[in-house]
Amino acid sequence: MATVPKAEGTEVVKIDIDALASEMDKMVLDNFPMLPKHTTPCIFRAPSIMSTHNPEAYTPKGFSIGPFHYNEPHLQTTQKIKMRYMDELISSCFPDTDRKSKLKDLIAAVSEVKDEAWQCYEGSFDMIISMDEFVKLLVLDGCFLIEFFRKHMNMELQKSNDPIFETNYMMSFLNNDLILLENQIPWLVLDCLFQKIMSPEEIVELPLITLVTDFFSDWWFSTEVENNFEEVHKCETKHILDLLRNSLILPSTIAKQKPTPIVNWKMMTATSLQEAGIKLKKAKNGTTTSILDIKFKNGILEIPQLSLHGVTETLFENLICLEQCLFSYNEVITSYMIFLNHLIDSAEDMEILVNNDIMEKYMEMDDATIFFNRISNGTICQHYYIDIVDDINKYCGRRWPRYRRVLKRDYFKHPWALISVLVAVTLLILAFLQTVFSIIK
Repeated sequence: MATVPKAEGTEVVKIDIDALASEMDKMVLDNFPMLPKHTTPCIFRAPSIMSTHNPEAYTPKGFSIGPFHYNEPHLQTTQKIKMRYMDELISSCFPDTDRKSKLKDLIAAVSEVKDEAWQCYEGSFDMIISMDEFVKLLVLDGCFLIEFFRKHMNMELQKSNDPIFETNYMMSFLNNDLILLENQIPWLVLDCLFQKIMSPEEIVELPLITLVTDFFSDWWFSTEVENNFEEVHKCETKHILDLLRNSLILPSTIAKQKPTPIVNWKMMTATSLQEAGIKLKKAKNGTTTSILDIKFKNGILEIPQLSLHGVTETLFENLICLEQCLFSYNEVITSYMIFLNHLIDSAEDMEILVNNDIMEKYMEMDDATIFFNRISNGTICQHYYIDIVDDINKYCGRRWPRYRRVLKRDYFKHPWALISVLVAVTLLILAFLQTVFSIIK
């Protein structure tokens, strides 16, 4: 930058255009390096607009997976557990091979996909770790996950004093930490390691997707959904959280419909729907293959059962965050949670769903209600349930459901109001009979 004299007492500041352009070009390259054409980021830090109301839903409690939380002090104690699992995996699969020799093979394999894996992450972390550290953590985390899932499926692999399977709180940590968007490693890394570690026969007999989904199968998968994993196998998987989303989306009939770009829409709560004569009912087993497949017909709203337990909120917060960050994804999960949010506005609404076995609740009623009321905050999406909402609103707009709702709300809500109505009706009947008898006489 230089100054150029102008008039007396003033001067003009001259800008070094070339230097400033070079500086800004370097700034862009440092923060947004050129991505390979085939690579799109799929692992993100949660945007502040979504994480502000519940930051714990995006933060690992015990295990760091991937680079975003790699150096956080409270997660360092579990690094030794990951090292032990990696050692047990290599010892179990290659009993006659020197550990260092096999580690060299695994490092070499991951090094071949390191650039693509690096580009899977949105946001910079190169100030935290080098490329060597990046490859090291991918090998360590990948081997740890494979051995963990192997042990879960085959209890014979669990050794005495296992730090995870013999410690309840460690398993609780993993239930939470494995489903966080910020705490993922690319599926291509897991698959690369799996191909190097397992024999061809083992890979055919027990594919990686089957190994992983077995751990999550108790969360929501019905027998019917498990039978649809063939579709999941055919679909490109980006990471574990993406696999869970695919397991919901692919079997769903709702997800195959064309979404409606409507910003504002209204639907009555469960309490109001019940007052209008709509029956809320749990979908029968065998009639649906996904919790997303809500149906309405002839005044009956059928909703597949959803289990509400400790990690439900965390899971759906991160699934929604994935859909909001990855623009190529349809916001099916987001739309599903917005629909439930409209349905549930109070503890009374939640109680109706619990009493009808639509919600299987393992948390306090008020906590469950708050969960639905805040989970879709800050989201934007096209909606997959507008046709159902329109059908419900049309049904409720008919004359009898509308009168029924008013009667129930204004006259049948309290016992004394009901008694007053009955007395009034009785007096009306008696007056009518008296008039009839008077005419006859």
